[in-house]
Amino acid sequence: MMHVDTTDRPAAPRWEHFFHVADVGLRGWGETMAQAFEQAALALTAVVTEPGSVRPEAAVEIACQAPDAEILLADWLNALVFEMATRGMLFSRFEVTIDGCRLLARAHGEPVDVSRHHPAAEVKGATLSELEVAQGADGSWHAQCIVDV
Repeated sequence: MMHVDTTDRPAAPRWEHFFHVADVGLRGWGETMAQAFEQAALALTAVVTEPGSVRPEAAVEIACQAPDAEILLADWLNALVFEMATRGMLFSRFEVTIDGCRLLARAHGEPVDVSRHHPAAEVKGATLSELEVAQGADGSWHAQCIVDV
């Protein structure tokens, strides 16, 4: 059972996976939309490996633009999947700035070390299933979608 904080203060940044029949659901929370996107990115890394095992040694710049916040989330996660696949990297720290429907980010990580990271799955991409970006009554944000593994 998950504890729900009913106080008036915004939720602390965090992430989780949620059940989906065939794939993996990702959800991130934060005090800002950008922070929720950072936490969703950590949840993406956690599909592959323990995020704490990834050293933030190198930075990769990422820019996305989309017609709305939901598509921006999918584009952001898909850009990370692309960078992971083409660079052979994993990421553990994210700096995201969102201005309207434009995202600028820096993802920090390192090349995959199979003996240390023990990759559990390969993420193929973010889908539009259960895609949602919303601000709660307490002012906090959540960002979620399903990723294909």
